[in-house]
Amino acid sequence: MGNKATEIGAHFLLFLLVFGMSATVDIGHMRKQLRNRTALLIGMCLQFIILPFVGFCIVKILGMNAATGVTLLVVTSSPGGSYSNWWCSLFNAELALSVTMTGISTLLSVVMLPLNLVIYTTGSYSNEVVKALDWSALFLSLVVVIGGIAAGVISSAWYNSTRFNLLANKLGNIAGISLVIFSIVVSSSDSEANLWSQNWKFYVGVAAPALIGVSIATHLATKFALDKPERVAVAVEGCYQNTGIATSVAASMFSGTDLAMAISVPLLYGIFEAAILAVYCMVCWKIGWTKAPANENFCTMIVTSYEVEQARLESPNAIEVVHNNNPKGDGDIEDLVFNQTIEGYQVDEVSLHEKTNASLQTASSTEAMDKTRDMSIDDEDDIKAEAGEFT
Repeated sequence: MGNKATEIGAHFLLFLLVFGMSATVDIGHMRKQLRNRTALLIGMCLQFIILPFVGFCIVKILGMNAATGVTLLVVTSSPGGSYSNWWCSLFNAELALSVTMTGISTLLSVVMLPLNLVIYTTGSYSNEVVKALDWSALFLSLVVVIGGIAAGVISSAWYNSTRFNLLANKLGNIAGISLVIFSIVVSSSDSEANLWSQNWKFYVGVAAPALIGVSIATHLATKFALDKPERVAVAVEGCYQNTGIATSVAASMFSGTDLAMAISVPLLYGIFEAAILAVYCMVCWKIGWTKAPANENFCTMIVTSYEVEQARLESPNAIEVVHNNNPKGDGDIEDLVFNQTIEGYQVDEVSLHEKTNASLQTASSTEAMDKTRDMSIDDEDDIKAEAGEFT
């Protein structure tokens, strides 16, 4: 019963995280990123060709046992983790690209994840190990991620509201933090005693894929001249894997000491990739590779979604209501300007102290007529003067 409750809780928080991040994205930006073939191809190449091969090489070179080796292969063969969207949102990388890449990689992983696992697990261990893989636990996590992305994107398109995008972003951030705490508490109850008592090969083997992934992703994204926030998103996607899948597989395949060691792999990988991305994203922010200003206050940068702010700037953010032409001439406000805010449209206080547009237009027309009349008088004087010269 306890394991079932843990599984349901993890999947529920995972769904909220993916939903919140997906619903933050403006649907127009996502359509644009779907046409960003270069970035998407780099991401898919990293997810399903480079990282699985890197994991296989590490398992073979270091001679990792079945418990840790198989779990590491599941990690490196998995699609982009939902936390990748959270990191891109937190440090204001290209969130629309991150969500798009996560969605596509998750869909492709229905085929590519089992294929890579069969190839590399067979090349590393016996057939009995391959047969012991729990495919139902693996596919359940994929279904949760796909469902969260679909629900978030549809909701964003349906509401088409800046306020909804901001609320969804807050929901995703809260779910992300909750899922981190949840994972630490649950995992430490089984593996805390063994996590920091392994030999150096274990730590090098688990940390290496994340470091190699972010390095190769940055190199490729820079070489193909992607926009700077897109480079950060691709690097995050190339490093951050869906460790929840590996945790589910490990829990269903192993028991006793092997279980503790197997669960330590996704837990430790998550710690390493979080540390690597924290440093990487901080550096990218400071050198101007994210949407947040490099000189912005850190706390302000973390809590502000510049993805939503950019969408707001690119869409109509003010409405002017023309009531009438101020026929009474009493100076009362007849035109009102409503600005878009988080709470909705509100009256622009500055517009309350300005003349109406009708009045401004009337004044402008009067000034224009005066200038035209003055020019006409000047022209008449010039014509008369020219006529006097020839008489």
